Amino acid sequence: MKALVTGANGFLGSWLTKRLLLEGYQVKALVRKNSDLSELADIAGPYTNLTLAYGDVTQRESLLQAFAGQDVIFHLAGVVGYKKYLRPQMDLVNVQGTQNVVDACQLLQIPKLLHLSSVVAIGSSFKPEILNEKSSYNIENLNLGYFETKRKAEQIVLQAVREKKIEAVCVNPSTIYGFGDAKKGSRKNQINVARGQMRFYSAGGVNVVAAEDVVEGILLALKKGQNGERYILSSENMTIHDLFIKIAHAAGSKPPEILMPTWLLHTLGWVGDTLSSFGVHKGLSSENAYTATMFHWFDSSKAQHELGFKPRPADLAIENSVRWMKDNGYLK
Repeated sequence: MKALVTGANGFLGSWLTKRLLLEGYQVKALVRKNSDLSELADIAGPYTNLTLAYGDVTQRESLLQAFAGQDVIFHLAGVVGYKKYLRPQMDLVNVQGTQNVVDACQLLQIPKLLHLSSVVAIGSSFKPEILNEKSSYNIENLNLGYFETKRKAEQIVLQAVREKKIEAVCVNPSTIYGFGDAKKGSRKNQINVARGQMRFYSAGGVNVVAAEDVVEGILLALKKGQNGERYILSSENMTIHDLFIKIAHAAGSKPPEILMPTWLLHTLGWVGDTLSSFGVHKGLSSENAYTATMFHWFDSSKAQHELGFKPRPADLAIENSVRWMKDNGYLK
């Protein structure tokens, strides 16, 4: 089977690409000409079933050329950001890029699109409650860039299915941990916790899932998922304090012990927004403050019952993340 992966050179994209090759797929990785290809360096070459296709999800013509003849498109490309100055880029890549992917799939009559959405498209809560695929998105008033652009992208895919333009399934992973995740720009706090250099924690909650399980969930959704449905791929819910304790324990370091007051976090976020408006993009933002103090807790029962999704304990994913940090010099 021929498969194309957008975002193949990213953290999860490289995990998926390697798994698809093991499953016997002929894989085409869509990458930009200036992309960092280090994640694919050990699997690309003339003796593998992996080929590189140069293109960009923001350029529809490049997609038409790359997608031709494929049996399935795995759309993973996206931009993650929690600062207002990144919103135009997220609108371009996450929203317009997904529209371009959908249009290309329709024009070329690609048999199946697997869209990597996110639990942020489902929402979040200011209290410790567990959300599922049927939960109402109730934080639109916050206008959080990453949340809104991923939600709009998912809506584009599902609307195209309702209009019978394409066949597609969406998966919504929670926060992904595993070997190599420390390279992600969003993991600075976790690295500092593993180093024992973090004194504060925030009041929110998170759901942790292993990278291997997300990849397995993607393949299960492709094989068993219903057209036009979305499936949460999550494992264990925990507070951010509990997460930091688990990271510190795995690293043998001292966990943060001081709860950062929510009002202070929002004040620092407001200061960061003000600096950003003058071109100084450092420190926290109001979007960071909201994200760190909300509860991102989810239930993957639908994926477990309909797909056979069986996530491993979050501790294993966290331990793998920390082990990779140690092995690659991040904790020195």
